Amino acid sequence: MAEKQKEMSFLSHLEELRWHLVRSAATIFIIGIVLFVFQKEVYESFLLAHRKPDFITYQLFCDFFTFIGFNSSFCDVAFTDNLISLKPTQQLMNSIWSSLILGIILSFPYILWEIWRFIAPGLTKNEIKKSRGFIFVASFLFFCGIAFSFYVIAPISIHFLYNYQITDLIENSFTMDSHIGLVTNMLLGVSILFELPVLVFFLTKIGLVTPDFLKKYRKHALVLVLIIAAIITPPDIASQIIVAIPILFLYEISIKVSKIVIKKQQKNE
Repeated sequence: MAEKQKEMSFLSHLEELRWHLVRSAATIFIIGIVLFVFQKEVYESFLLAHRKPDFITYQLFCDFFTFIGFNSSFCDVAFTDNLISLKPTQQLMNSIWSSLILGIILSFPYILWEIWRFIAPGLTKNEIKKSRGFIFVASFLFFCGIAFSFYVIAPISIHFLYNYQITDLIENSFTMDSHIGLVTNMLLGVSILFELPVLVFFLTKIGLVTPDFLKKYRKHALVLVLIIAAIITPPDIASQIIVAIPILFLYEISIKVSKIVIKKQQKNE
């Protein structure tokens, strides 16, 4: 009888998880459909925004370098050639895929809320009270990563890659898939890395990470961050350093977060 109750309990949890996943997927799908309907505006104002010479980052960099007395290529940004679509279905498939990726990004707070709703019944009232800010903090960090990637990493990377040329005998001619893939990969990659303090919080909670551990392996973390930055950014040192700096800053914040968790655990004991 006890085994049957356990089995029923396990199956009911699976059923509950299934509905959380269904609602999350439905939200992503609905937002994706809306984005697909307005795909022209999404592409011109967001995914292809970095191809516009008057993009705000180019203007700010131009003003900055001019102010300190340096000539900068950011003052002469120009994208003369249009992106290429090589297959009859390429634009359609790219717009569908991009709509789904952006749907995931915009649905992130709701997905977190569904995760929290699934976990909450197993928490105490005190734990539920303390975890109420989880969705806000995690969402805030995620969208900070999106903004940093969109306004800093993506324009610098695109400007570098579009202007990089080994010889005049080679002509740059990029496909829409390569450009959109570069932008979306950076958006997701950097935003996920910005979740480091949240990850450290939970790892400290379950005893897998301590402040001393994070301090001890700070140098190793630096190397790892540089490797990750090299993966999600183009192969130029400037972009990698620009990505690495905020992540290292978040690493230091994560150490403080871990300290706070340990202190609270010791106080409760």
